[in-house]
Amino acid sequence: MPPRPELPAWLTRVAVFDLETTGVDVTSDRVVSAHVGVLDAHGRQIAARSWLADPGIVIPDGATAVHGITTDHARTHGRPAPEVVGEVTSALRSLLGQGVPVVAYNASYDFSLLAHEALRHGIEPLTDPAPVIDPFVIDKAYDRYRRGKRTLEVVAEHYAVSLEGAHEAAADAIAAGRVAQALARQFSLPPTLTELHTRQIGWARSQAASLTEYFISVGRLEPEERLDGTWPVRAHRPAD
Repeated sequence: MPPRPELPAWLTRVAVFDLETTGVDVTSDRVVSAHVGVLDAHGRQIAARSWLADPGIVIPDGATAVHGITTDHARTHGRPAPEVVGEVTSALRSLLGQGVPVVAYNASYDFSLLAHEALRHGIEPLTDPAPVIDPFVIDKAYDRYRRGKRTLEVVAEHYAVSLEGAHEAAADAIAAGRVAQALARQFSLPPTLTELHTRQIGWARSQAASLTEYFISVGRLEPEERLDGTWPVRAHRPAD
């Protein structure tokens, strides 16, 4: 058996990012909590900040069932959404500006929702964040035919990454970073961050096209419908 690849130098210090939200529509749902941190080569968190926002709307029971944050708790303890969205956006912009890659699981969801939130509150959005590392896209590209779900919980378990407190922004962000490092030790990823970022754009587009075909075949989409494979920020227009 050939030796496993060494961890690339650009994965020895990575930022991690996750949102918990009011729902799954990136154009209309809102940020409830957020986490941005930095991991070292051993997956240890060496810097971190978490936010709790008052999203300004009622948090649906279904969303509360996922992340545990109620409307009353967010209104009582959360900060105004524009402040939180502005600070999260600024933190990510600063890290990316330093060349620190940001790991986000299913990045097109988190970055797209954050961008729409920024536009909603008159904040300059991150419209083309780079470099971004998305373990969801990478795992599907390198282990395409593995059966089963690709949720963070399932994929973390597959790569022997501990995830305690799933659907809590900090726990999910840290686990995603560690999964990214596990993927790099398992597979020969592109040699540079720039190439990896570019490859993920193509992989995400191909994965969306393949899933579109499957959903049409089982009746979940109409033949003229298409899933948006734009990555890392989806191409939807902002909500009013």
